[in-house]
Amino acid sequence: MLNTKDRNGTTVEVGTKVRVLKISESVFTRLSDDEAVRVRSMEGESFAVYEIDEWGGAWVEKWWSLDVGESISHSLGLEASEMEVIVDSR
Repeated sequence: MLNTKDRNGTTVEVGTKVRVLKISESVFTRLSDDEAVRVRSMEGESFAVYEIDEWGGAWVEKWWSLDVGESISHSLGLEASEMEVIVDSR
């Protein structure tokens, strides 16, 4: 089993809240202009990890409302250098 970590070496598991620090430019080459704008908006935002894949990538997802009753989502697989665990300061 892989031990997924963020850029600071903090362990990342399903349910861990992470901030997206950067998105690989290779992601955008496969997207339409509208999709690229939505996905780029994920940089700097925080998400709960919903999956750790077999290579140790931490997956997050964002949903957008388009029109009444219509929405779209995009998922990102993040490497250590692309995310940072958000520590709860309570």
